[in-house]
Amino acid sequence: MNVTIIDYNSGNISSVINSFKEVAKNKVNIEVTAELNKIKSSDKVVLPGQGSFKSCVDALNSINGLVDTLNEFVINNKKPLLGICVGLQMFADIGYEEIETKGLGWISGKVSKINNQNGKYKLPHIGWNQLNIVKDSQIFKGIKNNSHMYFVHSYELIPEDKSVVLATTDYSTNIVCSVEKENIFGTQFHPEKSDKIGLKIIDNFINL
Repeated sequence: MNVTIIDYNSGNISSVINSFKEVAKNKVNIEVTAELNKIKSSDKVVLPGQGSFKSCVDALNSINGLVDTLNEFVINNKKPLLGICVGLQMFADIGYEEIETKGLGWISGKVSKINNQNGKYKLPHIGWNQLNIVKDSQIFKGIKNNSHMYFVHSYELIPEDKSVVLATTDYSTNIVCSVEKENIFGTQFHPEKSDKIGLKIIDNFINL
């Protein structure tokens, strides 16, 4: 099986690569590339994202044909994709970081700044926080409710359809931190920085 981690120059993804390779243990082929043909022939794709919504969308759009290839992979061929951090946020129709920016439109909704209650809560939301798992999912197989995950973000996905929400976390408000829509999975937290529990989520995704 081939799992492709998309390297589209969106910041440092070495910890994502290392975690997937550690979990894959030579059973699964992990590719790190933005080559369209390699993505098309993959069984699963991982879309990481660091930095701002706009910078990640711009980086995706700067590689000719990449967004079309991702749409084909996800929407037409219904193959599994995991978005991490801004990778998840880009599923939305629109994001409001820096300037209003169009997202991939896979999950109806928007990405807005976390309401920090006039400075009562520090932004970015950084560090370990608890998961409130609201729906069963294969990617949370073997993960206990209230497990801690590692977060670094100032913006949150607000989906229109709440049925896509797998888990939330409490920080100032109830923040969506994981979604699933058919073959599309996303985590706002960083599984690759969340110790053994995070590696379990990666393992679950590889074993879907």
